Amino acid sequence: MRVSEVHAAECGAYLNRAQVRLQEIWDEIGIPEEQRVQRTNDVHKHIKGLLDLMITEEEQLKKRLLKNIELCVKELHNLCSELQLPSFEEDGCTMLQMEKNSRTRLEVMKGHKKQRMEELKGLVSKDRELCGILSTTPFYIDTDCTPSLKQLEAYHAYMDDLTKEKERRHEEFVAVKKEIIVFMEDLERNPETSFEMDVIYEDEEEFCLSIDNMAALKLFLSQLQEHKAENERCCSALRSKIHELWERLLIPQEEREAFSEHMVKTKKRNVEALQAEVQRLEVLKMQSMKTVIEAIRAEIALFWEKCFYSEEQRQSFVPYYDDDFTEELLNLHEAEIGTLKMCYEGHRTLLDGVTKWQENWTLYMELDKRANDPSRFTNRGGNLLKEEKQRADLQKSLPKLEKSLKAQIDAWVEEHGKEFLVNGQKFLEYVQQQWDYHHAEKEKEKQESQVVWNSCNEQLHTKRRVAGTPTPGKCTQRVKIEAGFGFRTPGQGKTPRALDRNKENISNLRSAPSGTLRSQDTHDNTFTMVASSYSEFTRDLSKASNVKSAVLNSTVSHQ
Repeated sequence: MRVSEVHAAECGAYLNRAQVRLQEIWDEIGIPEEQRVQRTNDVHKHIKGLLDLMITEEEQLKKRLLKNIELCVKELHNLCSELQLPSFEEDGCTMLQMEKNSRTRLEVMKGHKKQRMEELKGLVSKDRELCGILSTTPFYIDTDCTPSLKQLEAYHAYMDDLTKEKERRHEEFVAVKKEIIVFMEDLERNPETSFEMDVIYEDEEEFCLSIDNMAALKLFLSQLQEHKAENERCCSALRSKIHELWERLLIPQEEREAFSEHMVKTKKRNVEALQAEVQRLEVLKMQSMKTVIEAIRAEIALFWEKCFYSEEQRQSFVPYYDDDFTEELLNLHEAEIGTLKMCYEGHRTLLDGVTKWQENWTLYMELDKRANDPSRFTNRGGNLLKEEKQRADLQKSLPKLEKSLKAQIDAWVEEHGKEFLVNGQKFLEYVQQQWDYHHAEKEKEKQESQVVWNSCNEQLHTKRRVAGTPTPGKCTQRVKIEAGFGFRTPGQGKTPRALDRNKENISNLRSAPSGTLRSQDTHDNTFTMVASSYSEFTRDLSKASNVKSAVLNSTVSHQ
């Protein structure tokens, strides 16, 4: 049984006891029945009125609870809908508990709404600030409605991106501003427009980082860079001109050093100083016409060599041979040297390759010439071995270089539609001509050596047939003749120890360079006049010994 029911039963029992006690009192007093009835009615009315009042109050409380529940549920439903949250449904709760739960949940929902609105307000404020700096459109959102969690999440992501973009642009602005300041200092230039003043003088945090401003900033920087590059190109051209005029006019080193400051920097005052120096030198040039033209002619001759001009090409520039030193002649020479420099720079790779081939060819010819010098076999410094190794390397590198140049020249001819000439000839024809001349000279030397040797051999046979048995003196004379032609027997005039020291000069292998046709001796008794290597020297020496033995034997048998 509930406590309230117990209390109700006690109230009923107490009421009964009270009525009994009233009856007893009334009996003791002797109150008549009519008054007792009236008094009982008063008690009944009083109790009934009190209970009715209590019932009315409780019914009003019930109505208030129902109304509060209805209002809370309605407002809670609206907030859940506004916050895009699921509605709350309660079953099995008393009216009082439902009212309390609804009221509590309503307060929680109001707290969520307030938090979201404050968060939205902060985002909107920051958005407006960044949009003012970046000059962009604010994020679209209804500020009068409570934002959903997804909307706030999207807004946060947008603000993060916007913040990063602002930081990126700010860093870019600071970096570009530093470059601009450096360029303006180098160019000795002050801000001219309001935008330039804002860039240089305005607070970095206050500068509008709009797309247009950033584009204008980059354009301003590029203009300064172009201006500086133009200054550098101008200074470079002026310095080249000054160096050229210094050399032609033989300007003293003291004057050059005094001007050295302007030969490095590219500021405005340096440009002006360079221009003034060029003007001064131009005046001196006009006053020293002959000296300048002769200096240019020396330079032209140098570039003729570098560009492998033929004699016909050189003679085609008639002003080169004119002795009437006028300004017009100077202009013609300057135009010619300019053309030659352009020609050299435009074909530098090919010309450098041809120069390398020419240097290697000259070195090869020098080594080949040394190979015909018998005195090199007495060398004790190891040069013979070094020269033979160098010669062998050139024999390999020359054909490779010729092949590489041929490929480059073929590509050049195909691109330009004309022949690449070296000394007035096609390069490959020029190369072949050099080889042919070399072969002819080698063959000529062999033939001359053969004629001399045959003549000496014939004289020796004739003397022996007349004199009969050879005497020691004649044998000695024979040895002297051989020595006169550059031959030396391994033991003649050398001790075994000296021979051992000369072993370092021995080269056991010698091959002909690519593209050449070496003439082979087809006679067993042929001895070339000059041996070209130690191996040929020993081979020819062996042949000579055989010939000498055969001659002596035939002389003895004849007697």
